[in-house]
Amino acid sequence: MELASKYEPQAVEARWYKYWMDNKMFSSKPDGREPYTIVIPPPNVTGVLHMGHMLNNTIQDILVRRARMEGKNACWVPGTDHASIATEAKVVNKLAEQGLKKSDLTRDEFLKHAWDWTNEHGGIILKQLRKLGASCDWDRTAFTMDDKRSEGVIKVFCDLYNKGLIYRGVRMVNWDPKAQTALSDEEVIYKDEHSKLYYLRYMVVEEPGRYAIVATTRPETIMGDTAMCINPDDPKNQWLKGKHVIVPLVGREIPVIEDEYVDINFGTGCLKVTPAHDINDHALGLKHHLDTIDIFNDNGTISEAAGLYVGMDRMDVRKQIAKDLTEAGLMEKVEDYNNKVGFSERTNVPIEPKLSTQWFLSMKHFADLSLEPVMSDEIQFYPPKYKNIYRHWLENIKDWCISRQLWWGHRIPAYYFTDSEGKRDFVVAENAEKALAMAKQKNPSLTPADLVQDDDCLDTWFSSWLWPISVFDGINNPDNEEINYYYPTSDLVTAPDIIFFWVARMIMAGYEYRGKLPFKHVYFTGIVRDKLGRKMSKSLGNSPDPIMLIDKYGADGVRMGMMLSAPAGNDILFDETLCEQGRNFNNKIWNAFRLVKGWEVCEGEQPEANAIAVNWFAAKLRQTNAEVDDLFNKYRISEALMAVYRLFWDEFSSWYLEMIKPAYGQPIDSATLDATLKFFETLLKMLHPFMPFITEELWQHIYERKDGESIMRDKLEVSPMTEADAKLLADIESVKLIVSGIRTVRNKKNIPTKDELNLQAVGSNKYAAYNCIIAKMANVGAIDVVNEKDATAATFMVGTDEFAVPLGNMIDVEAEIAKQEAQLKHLEGFLAGIKKKLSNEKFVANAPEAVVAMERKKQKDSEEKIAALKDSLAALRGK
Repeated sequence: MELASKYEPQAVEARWYKYWMDNKMFSSKPDGREPYTIVIPPPNVTGVLHMGHMLNNTIQDILVRRARMEGKNACWVPGTDHASIATEAKVVNKLAEQGLKKSDLTRDEFLKHAWDWTNEHGGIILKQLRKLGASCDWDRTAFTMDDKRSEGVIKVFCDLYNKGLIYRGVRMVNWDPKAQTALSDEEVIYKDEHSKLYYLRYMVVEEPGRYAIVATTRPETIMGDTAMCINPDDPKNQWLKGKHVIVPLVGREIPVIEDEYVDINFGTGCLKVTPAHDINDHALGLKHHLDTIDIFNDNGTISEAAGLYVGMDRMDVRKQIAKDLTEAGLMEKVEDYNNKVGFSERTNVPIEPKLSTQWFLSMKHFADLSLEPVMSDEIQFYPPKYKNIYRHWLENIKDWCISRQLWWGHRIPAYYFTDSEGKRDFVVAENAEKALAMAKQKNPSLTPADLVQDDDCLDTWFSSWLWPISVFDGINNPDNEEINYYYPTSDLVTAPDIIFFWVARMIMAGYEYRGKLPFKHVYFTGIVRDKLGRKMSKSLGNSPDPIMLIDKYGADGVRMGMMLSAPAGNDILFDETLCEQGRNFNNKIWNAFRLVKGWEVCEGEQPEANAIAVNWFAAKLRQTNAEVDDLFNKYRISEALMAVYRLFWDEFSSWYLEMIKPAYGQPIDSATLDATLKFFETLLKMLHPFMPFITEELWQHIYERKDGESIMRDKLEVSPMTEADAKLLADIESVKLIVSGIRTVRNKKNIPTKDELNLQAVGSNKYAAYNCIIAKMANVGAIDVVNEKDATAATFMVGTDEFAVPLGNMIDVEAEIAKQEAQLKHLEGFLAGIKKKLSNEKFVANAPEAVVAMERKKQKDSEEKIAALKDSLAALRGK
């Protein structure tokens, strides 16, 4: 197939992805090779590709493709997450558009809508990943609610319950009033809020007309107050000991209790205690045997129990109650106040602390399992700074609330019934049949109709914490061939914001159910931000559509643009110009390939310059390959890309191809061309993990390939550096400086590149072996060693070696004399100023020694330059 004159990524990418799929290039089966396994962080099943996905999956694909080229059996398992809260919210919204409420439907009817939605929208993101070039084994695509994964989740719940690690109880939980479900602590995001601090008057029963003042940010909760609390050591509130106060507006009498928990310095030192709506107040309530009044409905409106503002939204009540308290003379004052407020990670509404019957997983056991492997680097974090964050969380871990008041998800396998004594009881079992058999031991007369399954479902993370095991069916079939071969996985690539949600919990599950780590390395990506440093979001309108970027710049261009600014763990300041830079690099590769393939070949002897160039670039390849290996081992992937980028752009294109390029219209010798094509093939293999499409296209054009062959199956083999390589590389770096020095002289003196120059090495020329390179690259005729350089010469230094370019008649003598006289005049004026300063005894005596020394150095340097200019002028005037 003839190579197009211009690189058109859209045509190339579609064709090669189909080729890879048709030839099962991404498929993996257990065999005798070393496995390399990655499991995808499963995106929401109904989600679409965003910039974070682009970054994360580009990095995974780079690692997987590199592993393939190292000869490993690479297996990248794709899949999606059922995302209980997010998906249920989307289904509820869709039903609302049809005039339906969730409450209008039975559970089965609602789930039918949910599955319809999932089947319609699910998998879009996985199709989009194909446009990125993701080389997943698509035949292995898993879903957290498919049959195998669901069976495994229920087995684990039952197992942990039977071990006494799962329990059911009334606890204070984080409640999401929009999703109307409990959340775990990790699903609450705390934000700085500009709030108000309301100072409320509570009349003292024993002293009518006198008030105790309470400062609160939540006046809407006063209907749930059951006590006022003071610190027993607070001198300003001693007068309140043993007294009672009246809750403003509510009119309820409540006691004043004492507890050292109260911060004397906050507000007035008086605390309103609302046990149903604050976790610390709840603890005080239990300690002091206070009543609990729940004033909120599940949707965040005021309940009948409050007696006031019933049915109003909590935020509306806050505004209204402030007005009512003021009008009743019960508001002392209102101040501006900054505080942190917890928001639901999923729905972005303020959470409510709420007493609720929920299912919990005891976490101390799992924290003990999973701390040491990370701290001892059995599991390695990149960057390692996240080890301390991980340690702090595990050392302060709280039990995990695993139940959610949702229908979309894995239904909790608890079955309720009435026992023989007429008491309410439950059993936990994998299915209704097993549950009935267990329940009959407590009431033999039970029938299937007597069992009622728990309405709640499990937290989505309770399925995804099993992901590295469950994708290989390791829960249901713990000794199958695949789990034994592919587990533990090799690398996990994820964002640091789910280190607790997912990373830590997968480690826990791995040690609990496989007795070993789930992955060896964790690479934490940064957060993708715009060039102003703002987190990308739809609401800000600063997040580009990844598919549009791919259509505009090509997948390889976008992949490179992402990776150019993606150091591990650091946030990525994304700028679309980076994708443009990636596209430009594609064009550079394409044009370089067309140049090389366009040369005519002859069977003549290889020129000396070409032989040196070939040896040098072979050494450069070996050096860079070793550098790239080291960077990959340290997971410095963006730096590895930059090393290959510089090798191709700076060394191969800018130097090597120029060194070997034949004169216009002339052929190249076959030895050099053969070596160059091999270099190009190696460069493509080094670039392939980063830029899979263009590298496959050009690899197929270098030589005749058989159908079914691919660059991704062509093992990258580069021999290690030799002792001679270091000297050759250092010598050529100096040769480049000589060439650059000559080119600088041309530029400064406006000498055309077609005009041949001569070069003088002053004293000696230790680079004489490379004269043929210098002559070709800089259009130099004679290269002589001289003791006295030509009077008209322009000079430059390479290290301690001086070189001169005799200019002779190539310059306008009068113009050069005028230029140097101007330089001399400026330097003499500068020197006079320095001498005046140094002749000032007060300056020399009082100025710091370093400052005086610097002035003396300036004097010496100026005198040397003046002397050299005078010599040059004398020579020019003598011409």
